[in-house]
Amino acid sequence: MGLAFLNNLPVLVTMLYSSKPSAESCVTSFDEFAHLADYSLMDTLNADPDATGDGHDHRARQVFSGHFVPVTPTPLPDPEYVTHSSTFFKELGLSDELALDEKFRQVFSGDLSAAQKPMRQVGWATGYALSIYGTEYTRQCPFGTGNAYGDGRAISVFEGIINGQRWEMQLKGGGRTPYCRGGDGRAVLRSSVREFLAQDYMHALGVPTSRSLTLYVSKAETVTRPWYSQDSHSTDPDIMVDNPVAISTRVAPSFLRVGQLELFARRARSHAHPTALGELRMIVSHLIEREYKSDINQTLAFADQLVELARLFRQRLTSLVANWLRVGYCQGNFNSDNCAAGGFTLDYGPFGFCEIFDPEFQPWTGGGQHFSFFNQPNAAEANYHMFWKSVRPLLEEDTEALERFDQIRHDFAETMQKQIQQMWAAKLGLTEFQPTLFKQLMQLMADSAVDYTLFFRELSHIPDDISALKKSFYVKTSSQLDEQWQSWLTSWRDLVINDGDLAEISKKMKRTNPKYAWREWLIVPAYQQAMQGDYTLIKELQAVLSNPYDEQAQAEEDRYYCLKPIAFFNAGGVSHYSCSS
Repeated sequence: MGLAFLNNLPVLVTMLYSSKPSAESCVTSFDEFAHLADYSLMDTLNADPDATGDGHDHRARQVFSGHFVPVTPTPLPDPEYVTHSSTFFKELGLSDELALDEKFRQVFSGDLSAAQKPMRQVGWATGYALSIYGTEYTRQCPFGTGNAYGDGRAISVFEGIINGQRWEMQLKGGGRTPYCRGGDGRAVLRSSVREFLAQDYMHALGVPTSRSLTLYVSKAETVTRPWYSQDSHSTDPDIMVDNPVAISTRVAPSFLRVGQLELFARRARSHAHPTALGELRMIVSHLIEREYKSDINQTLAFADQLVELARLFRQRLTSLVANWLRVGYCQGNFNSDNCAAGGFTLDYGPFGFCEIFDPEFQPWTGGGQHFSFFNQPNAAEANYHMFWKSVRPLLEEDTEALERFDQIRHDFAETMQKQIQQMWAAKLGLTEFQPTLFKQLMQLMADSAVDYTLFFRELSHIPDDISALKKSFYVKTSSQLDEQWQSWLTSWRDLVINDGDLAEISKKMKRTNPKYAWREWLIVPAYQQAMQGDYTLIKELQAVLSNPYDEQAQAEEDRYYCLKPIAFFNAGGVSHYSCSS
């Protein structure tokens, strides 16, 4: 995989992770939408045998077997439309008016009584295991067994084929499930706005991600959560805040996670029940069907399909993390249960985007350095190891296939390094990675406290003098540091000039280095105003962040293309935050 892949990544990802409607395809009514339903997960996998038949299964309990629990969401009382993703609606061939349809609003604010056949009036939640950096944890669940981890407030309510591609639609904040572990199953408007906007933004950046569909808020229900007081510089939340509850709908080809594979592997390893190994095989087969069908030859022997699965997931995961580094994204809590087995970004909880360059950037106060910005490749390898460990029992009787499978695992670090080096070369407009030049740059960026996004965007103009780069510096530099910068810039420009046409290289760099970044201090006012019923700023952010590589009007540039104000340095809820949501 060469630099051409990275240079064209936004286009390629759009092809892979979005469905393009035909010219005549436009779903305008809820009835038309309902007829797109096709529930492969519930039809082909095993329900928890202890589940209720009607989906009224809302108390925390242990789940010992089965791939899913049928469960009904808890509707938002008095729901109000906040926004929807016009971009994604268009890709799906859905009319914008559908987001305001009464039955559509009911379903995606949690009221499945409005569902009509072939839709179902029950959703489903899934369990998963917990591992952190390759270490399994079970005692942290309320029952001390690990049998209570899973979708505590995420409930899938629709699965269907739209324009030839299968999509699953999942409510975030849909109420209690058996996996709620004593929580209320709700999401607050603050976190829902963040997740909704972030998914749209990441897609616009060309980074594989779950997608945003709709966002509704209750005008009648609030929950109390810990958060930060005005102008707080506390590390942890220092007050309790009443928040409107909301439901955002996120969409993906599936929501299968590495942690789910772990769960079934653990059951098989411990002989938890007679069909445990069979259920592991079923969930892995379902993963191939849902996420890799177009890439894995279905006529291959199952063992060969598993080897291909390992190779393809490795490629997707390493590419994903390289792209996280490219755009300054930090997942914050990249456990295996937050690692999509389809190789895309999932679970926008304690995430953040790096503004002042810092390899150890970590927005989540509970995350620790092991999940920091530049440590994400290590976290990804730990998650891949758990994937490998979970699938491996299915190959134990095929020595030759097992050897190939193990070799793919062995080569993960080398594959990741190549992806990251290709990414850095692309950000710098070079055909090859230059380690000495890169090391010098990282030190200069740290010494000058550069803004990560502004710096690389300004560099994309290929300036010949460092004065053009200083608008990205947070500190005043010394003459000695300026000389070091100028020396580096001259060396870099010489390499770029040798590689080809400067105008074309600059153009490619601007498609690699976004102009408009996620800046938490601009997101906070949007959700604060939304809590007062004003959604204007949310829609403004949607418009700006949906075109992050493009030059925009001067008003947008003045407002969104600028350094972080000093008042927001070390501000609780802005520079750092808990994952309270």
